[in-house]
Amino acid sequence: MPNKTIYVSDDDLPLYKRAQELAGNLSSAISIALRRYVELEEGKFEGYDEITVRVGRGSGRKQRFSGVLLAEGGRSSSTGYEAFKVYRSRSGKFVLHADRSAQFSMGADDEKYLTGWRSWVGNWSSDQSWSMAQGEATLEVVETVEELRDLIPDDLYALVEMAADQPAVEDLDI
Repeated sequence: MPNKTIYVSDDDLPLYKRAQELAGNLSSAISIALRRYVELEEGKFEGYDEITVRVGRGSGRKQRFSGVLLAEGGRSSSTGYEAFKVYRSRSGKFVLHADRSAQFSMGADDEKYLTGWRSWVGNWSSDQSWSMAQGEATLEVVETVEELRDLIPDDLYALVEMAADQPAVEDLDI
């Protein structure tokens, strides 16, 4: 394997020392970092963003991928909500991030306000309360748009279907 010399400024020396401590092998750490850098930059050039989403219950964990947002939407009821974001990944797969909460409550006398906006007229009291628990977020990866049909609301599916074949970036010769 050929040797390559990397010149490091005095200011960056602590960073290189820490990388070597973490990786055990500095050349391995540099290769990993360069591979990730090239992947991200090529993705940006192709119009993809680095997407980081939360999955799991509560604060959960984070997952990251390269993709482009195609559409987002949601629905709610008196007991909770669902929020959806659909991405196309750099590899051409479709990624659904769904955030759901089934725990939503209002104050004891606020039930009457679930009947529509007219019930709110005249009630501008500061004595209102509500609570909401952090929901559970999931990430599903599917190969085709059709596989999303049963996973998201119909109106959101129609938007995704229209956007699915659009390029992430369109180069204009203007």
